[in-house]
Amino acid sequence: MKMNDMRLQSLLSHLDSLEHIDVKDIPQIDLYMDQVTTFMEKHLADMKRYPDDKILTKTMINNYAKNNLLPPPVKKRYNQEHILLLVFIYYFKNLLNFNDIETILSHVTEHHFGENTLPLSEVYTEIFSMGHDQMAELKKDVAKKFKMAGQTFQHTDVDESGRDALQLFAFICELAFDVYLKKQMIERLTDEIRAQNPPPKKK
Repeated sequence: MKMNDMRLQSLLSHLDSLEHIDVKDIPQIDLYMDQVTTFMEKHLADMKRYPDDKILTKTMINNYAKNNLLPPPVKKRYNQEHILLLVFIYYFKNLLNFNDIETILSHVTEHHFGENTLPLSEVYTEIFSMGHDQMAELKKDVAKKFKMAGQTFQHTDVDESGRDALQLFAFICELAFDVYLKKQMIERLTDEIRAQNPPPKKK
């Protein structure tokens, strides 16, 4: 499983390279849409799968506002809190639909966007402060799943390259199953939030 060992090290190195946007990195002045997309592109570039992928586009921002994920800009300008919400949306959008994201963000946008006792910047900082410990635990879990996958297909009648391919498949399945179960939990929690706080009926 030597080739797969190299893959694991590459994965863990990639995780080490990922960084979130710090509040202090966000300009204190309001930004126009082009400036917002440029900022997000610069600070989340390492999250791209392919170089030509777009982190954020004007169409995306308009869709987020249209679907109540993002409060509208003021005089076509977006403030720091808009940027913070866009970061949350960026992480959610690959797992959840707009309706679920709106539900999850509803409390934050209603109670911590604008002048409040606990500003959104503090909510964001508190949440992302867990990142370091979360990353360490994630790397341990990935290494554990990799080791378990490496113990599969030991007694099958296949050559070494075939065994490596099956063990890699087992590893990918373990990662996918983990994501699937966590997505199930997120959706269940989202449904509970929606049931407790039904959205107002649209006219």
